[in-house]
Amino acid sequence: MRELLNRFATDYSVSEHQLKGLEDDQSSIHYPTVFLFVGDEAGHAIEPMMRSNEQKWDNNAGVIYLHISSKPASSIESNRIGTQDRPLSKVWVSALHGLVPGDSDKRSIRKDISVAFHKQDSLLSILNQTLRQVSDTIADYGRLYASFDRLHLAVITQADDPMNVLIPEISLLAQSIFQQMFKSVQMDLYALIKESDQSETFGYAGAAGISFLRELDGMQQPDYSYSAKLQVTGDGLAIPVMHKQAPLFDLVYLLSDRNERGMTTPNGMQDNYEMICRILLLKNRKRKEGSLHANDGSYNNSSFRNSLVAESGRQGFVSAGLAKAMRPSYSIALTVLYHLFEHMTERLQREPELDSKAKLAYFGLDNAAMEARIAELVPGEDRLIDMTGLLTSGVRYEQLRRMSLSEAEGVLFGDSSEAFFQKHFVEPTDLRLSEINATDEIRRTVARHLNEQPLVTFYQVSDWTDEHKEGSVLHMVRLRMRDLAREIALAGEELARFRNMRVEDLKFQRLPFMDKQNLRAFIRAFFDTVYRQQWQLFRLETELALHRRLVAELELLHESYRLRVLQMNGLASELKEAALQSIRSADDYIGQNVFEYYERVTHGVMLETEEKRGASFLFEERFLGNVWGLLDQGEQALLERLIEVCRKYVLRAEPFHQSFEQELLLRANVSVAYSNRKALSKDELFHQLYRTLEEQAAIHIRLLDYTHEHRYEEKYVFGDQESDFIRYAIGVDETTRIYKLGSVHEKLSSGVEKLNLMGGFHLEDLMYYRNGKVYYETYQQSGYEFHAIDHALLPELR
Repeated sequence: MRELLNRFATDYSVSEHQLKGLEDDQSSIHYPTVFLFVGDEAGHAIEPMMRSNEQKWDNNAGVIYLHISSKPASSIESNRIGTQDRPLSKVWVSALHGLVPGDSDKRSIRKDISVAFHKQDSLLSILNQTLRQVSDTIADYGRLYASFDRLHLAVITQADDPMNVLIPEISLLAQSIFQQMFKSVQMDLYALIKESDQSETFGYAGAAGISFLRELDGMQQPDYSYSAKLQVTGDGLAIPVMHKQAPLFDLVYLLSDRNERGMTTPNGMQDNYEMICRILLLKNRKRKEGSLHANDGSYNNSSFRNSLVAESGRQGFVSAGLAKAMRPSYSIALTVLYHLFEHMTERLQREPELDSKAKLAYFGLDNAAMEARIAELVPGEDRLIDMTGLLTSGVRYEQLRRMSLSEAEGVLFGDSSEAFFQKHFVEPTDLRLSEINATDEIRRTVARHLNEQPLVTFYQVSDWTDEHKEGSVLHMVRLRMRDLAREIALAGEELARFRNMRVEDLKFQRLPFMDKQNLRAFIRAFFDTVYRQQWQLFRLETELALHRRLVAELELLHESYRLRVLQMNGLASELKEAALQSIRSADDYIGQNVFEYYERVTHGVMLETEEKRGASFLFEERFLGNVWGLLDQGEQALLERLIEVCRKYVLRAEPFHQSFEQELLLRANVSVAYSNRKALSKDELFHQLYRTLEEQAAIHIRLLDYTHEHRYEEKYVFGDQESDFIRYAIGVDETTRIYKLGSVHEKLSSGVEKLNLMGGFHLEDLMYYRNGKVYYETYQQSGYEFHAIDHALLPELR
């Protein structure tokens, strides 16, 4: 069931995001962009980044994703990733087979990879061929870009991946080949630092990461230079590639799966993948004429880079944090589903306006039905007339006068009268009673009425058969049984009184000196008085016996329907817990009042629909249909139908199509009356939203000193610059802020985003460096070789 709920909520969340995305005005990137993933581990970022760019960039079809790997991309979806021989238009994989020698181990794997790369000409040739093919492919996308003068090259690697030992060679080779087509290539490096979940490679991963960062620190020195024969012609001739004294990369971004507070980020590396895409958009965004704002604080790469350079000329690293305040569609879907279930249950539980007689009739237990049953069971009293034909003993009436009726019966008939009643009344009745299948009879009656009377449901059947509930059918039947018991007692007393009566006291017509006629008259009066009373007593006893049978079946019926009610209660609890759990896992601010607000919204939508379609529309076949029948098929059958109704007829209603800001404002004040001064104003709401975004956009790197000497910050909000919130955000602390705050115009109908950039820190400022340095030195002292270059060329460990 949880899997079904998760699939429903996920599908709704994705479809809403896509639907809102259709309403959004997608951004465009200005210059061609290539994402260059170096190392096997970096391949995990390709698919998420492609999805992000496809959603955000309208010219994403022209973006190239190039993965330099030591093995085929078997772990990546083959339908999305091409190979060197059969590349897809957007994704290329250059698998450098043989890059990792077969006899290599992790003690020297970084060094071995570098040696193998420079030693095996075929590897360099494969890489050259792939990069030239990529360059040719980019040329095919010229129409998608505003300018073809510059190329943005984003190099992405994981810090502890051994293949990043080749970062200088791969990056400079790519840059040199792309520069043959573009006037300039702006090259940035994004180093992903994985600090969590390192139990299996604890220590070594840190040492490997520090080895790369130490090399990277050297690459970013102002006097860094590099020269090697990296370009290879089709005839196998090698051409030198040179990098003169300057930092290798325009900017280097260090992004960890732990933020500056030391906390693991909720989505781990996924947040960093998204962040890289947003940074690239910030740096390479095509500005639309209609959205030009003189005071929007647009990003300026040169200004930002210059702000990171220390007085010594040493360039600082950069990190970032991204926050997204989006409508909590996943939680909304589960919450609305639960409230729809509750509304359905409320309608099922609604007591129809039926009196006691109608309730009894629902089970076939009303007076008319019971009279009909008794009439079928007990032979009619007209059969009593047959008893007058019984043979008598020949005694005269005068001999009977002073006897009791019981004594007279014995003298006249012996046991024959009682035997006649037993044979012709009691025995047929007992047989018929034994043949009654009360279970089937009651269940068929209830099933028929459930179909004929949709206002009565299994909830009422359960309540009406509950002996502990006042006014229940079972309670009424038991009252009738008590009444019958009293009537039987009275009838028995009356019969005993009749039998003890003297013959001469019995009222019938007597004729003088007409003994025979008087005897016959007595016999008729006797049977009409005594046996008619006995027949009535027997009839009452039969009715009581029948009620006992039916009561037992009602108790069994109640248990069956009670279990259905318990089943519904359990399903309600699961739906509620799923909704509340999703809300708890969401951000406290963005997820506030989701449960309360959408209870009102769902109820309002259902009431409006009921006005149009009828009060019981939900139980028509085109909607839910027969809930009892669905439950018979299992809870999942009911849930699937409920999800279908929720998706088609509730979540598409007008209240679910409000703007992000309006929905958030209504939800924030859902429990506050409009006249209440405690209601949040827009400014108060926006202030909370801004603070939440700022808190969640914590930088994804932890420093030894949060306020380090060279800290420089710029912050950007992504959203509609005409919206109230963006205007509010730009004006926050405008005169007192010590950082640059800008905005990026995007029509984001389902939320708002905030990107924080922080730079100017150096390797020795990192907590990761301080912790990993110990392992790095220890492993080196133990004979591990992390570098392929002379240690004298590495920057000193600080």
